[in-house]
Amino acid sequence: MAGAKSHDYHILPPSPWPFMGSMSALALFGGLTMWMHAVPYGAAIGIAGFIGVLATMFFWWSDVIKEAHAGDHTPVVGLHLRYGMILFIASEVMFFVGWFWAWFDFSLFPAPVQVADGVVSLIEGPNSITHAAGLWPPKGLEVIDAFHFPLLNTLILLCSGTTITWAHHALLHGDRDGLKKGLWLTIILGAIFSCIQFYEYAHAPFGFKGLNYAAAFYMATGFHGFHVLVGTIFLIVNLIRAYKGDFTPKQHFGFEAAAWYWHFVDVVWLFLFVVVYVWGGWGAAVHAG
Repeated sequence: MAGAKSHDYHILPPSPWPFMGSMSALALFGGLTMWMHAVPYGAAIGIAGFIGVLATMFFWWSDVIKEAHAGDHTPVVGLHLRYGMILFIASEVMFFVGWFWAWFDFSLFPAPVQVADGVVSLIEGPNSITHAAGLWPPKGLEVIDAFHFPLLNTLILLCSGTTITWAHHALLHGDRDGLKKGLWLTIILGAIFSCIQFYEYAHAPFGFKGLNYAAAFYMATGFHGFHVLVGTIFLIVNLIRAYKGDFTPKQHFGFEAAAWYWHFVDVVWLFLFVVVYVWGGWGAAVHAG
């Protein structure tokens, strides 16, 4: 009786994954930094760190699933898991706030730059700032047509938001067939979005280097694309679990977390579409390709 559990919390056994995860993340970003500065073995360290991060996610989240099957996710534990996911999404929001901040800073206070025949050059002279005023995107730069592939991707993500909501409501009402169909559609739409964005990057009229416009564009939209990829993998894991019989109308935090994450990805894209593609390219020449 002295060791009987008298609370609703789940006391975790010792786990190696927090330490392994932190060391793998250090190796990943440290290795990338070394590689970018041409330090020997930087790429190898970065790849090892990346593999370690993937292994940590797999084994750690497998342990969480086992805890759920063992009945360790009591109502109070489930509540705190939701708090943790909310705080994680809040940190992701601030991550994207940084990129939006950079975009607005570059656009409202543009550097005196012009582009001619694909060559970037500074506009020098005492009146440089007057030449730069209002030149965003930089003079001579062609931008991606916001109402072509970006608009199509916007519609795709909006549709995916409805399909994941359908899957969620189906789960709440015990409709496992609807849950699977909703997840399948959301995954397919996410994959289509990623393919279209990859095609858009491959045919973009500007590269990554040399311009604040290009760097901010690729970092903001590229990180969002990475989040779509992560969210798609998240949904695939949930689809596999759905086929295995996991999730009940009352206990389905894994699915709920994935749905929250996907809606977050949807909302961020709406801001990116309006700010980066529409407002950020307003008045500039549109690339015909």
